[in-house]
Amino acid sequence: MEGYLSIREVAEMWNLSPRRVQKMCADGQIPGVTKFGRSWVIPDGTEKPQDKRVKTGKYKDWRRKGD
Repeated sequence: MEGYLSIREVAEMWNLSPRRVQKMCADGQIPGVTKFGRSWVIPDGTEKPQDKRVKTGKYKDWRRKGD
């Protein structure tokens, strides 16, 4: 499709795994994505959204509050 990129192309551009890009599409984090059959297509020129996953370890051992 003209004007759109595949999951694999975007994953290579953004240095992410294809599965991570699929998850971002499904969660609505990438504006303008469209499902074409069973695949997602992303508009060409879309900016990489901010990664909202916690990587600092802030929630590590959060169940052991009383120890």
